[in-house]
Amino acid sequence: MGLFSRRHRDDAEAADTDQEELAPEQPEEPGSGPWDADDVPAGTAPAGRIDLGALRVPAVDGMQIRMERAGRGAQASAVVLILGGSTLELRAFAAPRTAGIWDDLRADIAAELTRAKATYELVDGDYGTEILAQVPVRTPEGRAGTVAARFIGVDGPRWFLRGVLQGRAATDADAARQLREVFANTVVVRDGVARPPREILPLHEPGATVAPEVEELPGLDPLRPGPTIAEVR
Repeated sequence: MGLFSRRHRDDAEAADTDQEELAPEQPEEPGSGPWDADDVPAGTAPAGRIDLGALRVPAVDGMQIRMERAGRGAQASAVVLILGGSTLELRAFAAPRTAGIWDDLRADIAAELTRAKATYELVDGDYGTEILAQVPVRTPEGRAGTVAARFIGVDGPRWFLRGVLQGRAATDADAARQLREVFANTVVVRDGVARPPREILPLHEPGATVAPEVEELPGLDPLRPGPTIAEVR
């Protein structure tokens, strides 16, 4: 899902040095992730994490990983994690040093959903306000339908992490538990490059590249076998 990955007009250097903006909102529950690479507590991912560049995601048995690209030959900009019949898309963005961007991004997502004739509501979640949307889609047979998508956002130090749950995990707390744990234990690695707010932090392929059959799940971006699909074993 490629919503709202465009660059902000602000100058990259100004974004990193502006000290007059408010501090970013942190996760409500003390001691919970997602984590910055410099602040990862020991033992938060007993089975280890998979290095994807700007993101390191917990290794969960049976979880499939698919990298998303804007086009052929483009660098990966998002990762889709497939587990238990649902998906979690993760995308990391650059953000100012002292201010979060989730409030602005929520407004942009709401506007985009409205243009797509989707319905949505703001709901309370683990990290504050989330967006729960019902987005119109066409089935392979051409019938009209809707798919649920839940947008989660966390502002970190000079980064923002967006998660999008689809499948049962978007509306069912029990079905979402494993993927939410993955989200909470993800590490964001912000490089030292000066970047404007909302620029996507670069990802790369995981080390393992086996190619299991991808689950057929409805969604805003149909899950088709991509150039790199890995399964954690």
